Amino acid sequence: MRLHWSAVALLIAVPATAQRPTLAPDDYARAERSLGTTVNSLVPGITSAPTWLPGGRFWYRTTVLGGAEFVVANPATKTKARAFDHQALAAALSQAADSTLSPIKLSLVAFEGGQGIFQVGARRFVCDTAGRRCAVAPDPARNQIPSPNGKRSAFVRAFNLWIKDLATGHERQLTRDGIDGFGYATNNAGWVKSDVPVLLWSPDSKRIATFQHDSRGAGMMYLVSTAVGHPTLEAWKYPLPGDSVIFTIQRVIIDVDAGTVVRLKLPPDAHRSTQCDHVVCGAEGWADVEWYPDGSALAFVSTTRDHKEAHLRIANPMTGEVRQVLEEKVATQYESGFGTINWHTLPATNEAIWFSERDDWGNLYLYDLGTGQLKTQITTGPGPVLELLRLDPKTRTLYFTAAGKEAGRDPYYRHLYRIGIDGKGLALLTPEDANHNVSMAPDGAYFVDSYSTPTTAPATVLRDAQGKLVMTIDRADLTRLVASGWTPPIPFTAKARDGKTDLYGLMYRPKAFDPAKRYPVINYLYPGPQTGSVGSRSFVPARADKQAIAELGFIVVEVDAMGTPMRSKSFHDAYYGNMGDNGLPDQISTIKQLGAKNPWLDLDKVGIWGHSGGGFASADGILRYPEFYKVAVSQAGNHDNRTYEDDWGERYHGLLTRGADGTTNYDDQANLSLVKSLKGKLLIAHGTMDDNVPPNNTMMLANALIKANKDFDLILMPNRRHGFGNEPYMMRRRWDYFVRNLMGAEPPKDYEIGAKLLIP
Repeated sequence: MRLHWSAVALLIAVPATAQRPTLAPDDYARAERSLGTTVNSLVPGITSAPTWLPGGRFWYRTTVLGGAEFVVANPATKTKARAFDHQALAAALSQAADSTLSPIKLSLVAFEGGQGIFQVGARRFVCDTAGRRCAVAPDPARNQIPSPNGKRSAFVRAFNLWIKDLATGHERQLTRDGIDGFGYATNNAGWVKSDVPVLLWSPDSKRIATFQHDSRGAGMMYLVSTAVGHPTLEAWKYPLPGDSVIFTIQRVIIDVDAGTVVRLKLPPDAHRSTQCDHVVCGAEGWADVEWYPDGSALAFVSTTRDHKEAHLRIANPMTGEVRQVLEEKVATQYESGFGTINWHTLPATNEAIWFSERDDWGNLYLYDLGTGQLKTQITTGPGPVLELLRLDPKTRTLYFTAAGKEAGRDPYYRHLYRIGIDGKGLALLTPEDANHNVSMAPDGAYFVDSYSTPTTAPATVLRDAQGKLVMTIDRADLTRLVASGWTPPIPFTAKARDGKTDLYGLMYRPKAFDPAKRYPVINYLYPGPQTGSVGSRSFVPARADKQAIAELGFIVVEVDAMGTPMRSKSFHDAYYGNMGDNGLPDQISTIKQLGAKNPWLDLDKVGIWGHSGGGFASADGILRYPEFYKVAVSQAGNHDNRTYEDDWGERYHGLLTRGADGTTNYDDQANLSLVKSLKGKLLIAHGTMDDNVPPNNTMMLANALIKANKDFDLILMPNRRHGFGNEPYMMRRRWDYFVRNLMGAEPPKDYEIGAKLLIP
């Protein structure tokens, strides 16, 4: 049959389709007003952690509308006052720095003895607190560790340890055999790179405990900068799971006056600790090492490469002889607490306090330091001990924080407790049903307690060692925040994958929430194992951009799934050896339960996003559960733990083993192995100079997606390290991706976060 051209035209005509809705710049501006850059300045009365001064006083920073001021409190007189005349100080500092500084925008670094040190850009100034004059402050001693008596400092030069006489400036070399790859007191380990020496002075300032860090033969990692002309190559040692050579340390003790080096008589230890990925744990410094008070011995814990064994040992600093006190062996991984090292020695009574999760809860135990025999269990579950903050040897009293011990409360709320070393007299010192952040005075006479919840304002108080209220420090005022339209997140509980275990999370809804509508759902997650999705249970005016995303027309859900800390050992180990789990069964179960209760959640439109470990998990989610997650934004993900630093994967997944066929126990955990299942929209992003999770992780995933002929989107952030996730550009692209692909709308073109924000 022959057709006329007019008929052909009718056959191929495309039917008209409904135009996609478009969000206006005002919609994004409304969302932007929920970011911390706006709402944080609306809450006066939020205090910083205190800095304790001689005599029991302390200073702290407290917010005022639009800025902050600094206050000194005196527990003895129950008084507080501004630390200085902010107006006069700002005027003097402005003159000295040739700048215009606001009295409520000052940056105080240190304060004592009638003067303060202030940071102005890259410079520091010392000012008298009366505001009469300011002068450029002497450069602080960089990368040096002062001795307890304040007379000398130790530093690293050319892979060897040196000391400096602080009175004369005279420098003296202590070690001479340090070389590249086998230097003294160095901490260049995987993604940790630092010039600060890793060492511990003896209390009498006569000896230094440290190590030679052996990276010889370890594998290399490389990054290349983006620049006009020749790029810069960064190359450093970075062992991976399964490598035959990893970082090790050879422990030594140095007699500073004699200049002699005593090498401890034991094989090299793996570069591990009981608390964090490396031997240095943040502000705590060198982990798992402590001197006896009289300097007669050094106590330390050796951790095996797989973290399954921890050995408490005592070293003789003069002979290098080492004896073992006790050991802990676990089937998964041993850790000594949450946020701090919780074991300690008590040489005066020949005892040791040890942390263990042997009864499924983190508890403290008392051992005989001589025989290694258990004397008593100090604390009991349920509810884990988190941090042992103070040990009073005179009264044989311990002060510690724990979570989950108070029935009927959120099990993530921290409280401070006191207990006798014999396990008797447990007392709750922070009674309010809230999350408590505690700082104890060095002498233990007082502690500052700042308590709040995700939905209630912080109050900061001073209490004595018995928990009695001494004075109120400050209370945050949410009046202006609430008037701005701020809405708090909604706490919720759900059941885990087992149908029994309670999970706790937060949900974010738009301010103009309409229960008659149906909202797409976005699942923010961080899978653990070292932390969870929700983070602190304390009050924060803005929790990243979660409320901002909700304002665009979404429901945002975050929950701490099984596999995250601060609960039982079995909860934390829920997917040990199965990193591809990522807590996703609990995330999905939670959202389905919320959807069953709340019909305004559109479970046909569920997205997922996260950064770092959350980047791994979000890509894993859309690949492993393509029928549930329709859109994913994955940032800086360690998509294949065979290509991420050795300690993390080997701690939580186990040592890499290879079968006769060449496959490994890590293979099916990699997102690369799941790419054929991709159905939805996936955006992967990475910083090209990320020295924590190298961008090779994302590039390999991209290559696997290309080989599988899958459509995906990729953003490379040139010259960015690991923390690019909340840069305005990346944030806007994240918003755009969910608006376009999950909501089915068009975002405003090229909206610039921070450029046109109107603050009410």
